[in-house]
Amino acid sequence: MTGHSHEHTAHHEHRPGGHYCVNCGIPLEVRVIEGRELEACPRCDFVLWRDPKVVTLVVVENGEGAIVLGRRGIEPGYGAWCLPGGFVNDDEHPADAAVRECEEEIGADVEITELLGVYHIAKRHATSMVGLAYRARVRPETTPAPGAEMLEIGAFSAGDLPELAFPSHQEALRDFLAQRGGRTARAGA
Repeated sequence: MTGHSHEHTAHHEHRPGGHYCVNCGIPLEVRVIEGRELEACPRCDFVLWRDPKVVTLVVVENGEGAIVLGRRGIEPGYGAWCLPGGFVNDDEHPADAAVRECEEEIGADVEITELLGVYHIAKRHATSMVGLAYRARVRPETTPAPGAEMLEIGAFSAGDLPELAFPSHQEALRDFLAQRGGRTARAGA
């Protein structure tokens, strides 16, 4: 499954400017390259491509088949429920990042069981993201507990899901529930 989420707005309005060449150290200039305004070095032709960041989203099931969510203790979305997940480090496989984020956010050792989908997450004033959504289950010896970024952890049946913080989380959970035969999730602001 693939999707397109709009977190805050549909259009990316990033304005190039103000960066320096990673090779020469001189200010980059704005040029039109392949029909897009990008920053490039006038000396060595380095181009600062506006590539998306890679993030993971994890739909975690506990031993009873309930979906484990965290209630955010940080912005954006403070106090709202969300899937565990986060940014992929440059030296790790996305599935390993998904496992790490589950350990950090919901205090659970999980086993990744499948890739659910890939989602484009557009941002208005920030770099867009590519979200890789995984399905996972909590290992039997683990009891989820809130990590530093979560206020609490909850386990919800498909019919009892709370409102979610982000459209991308709603979309991944909706795709998961469609595969499993459950109801859809609601999105928050």
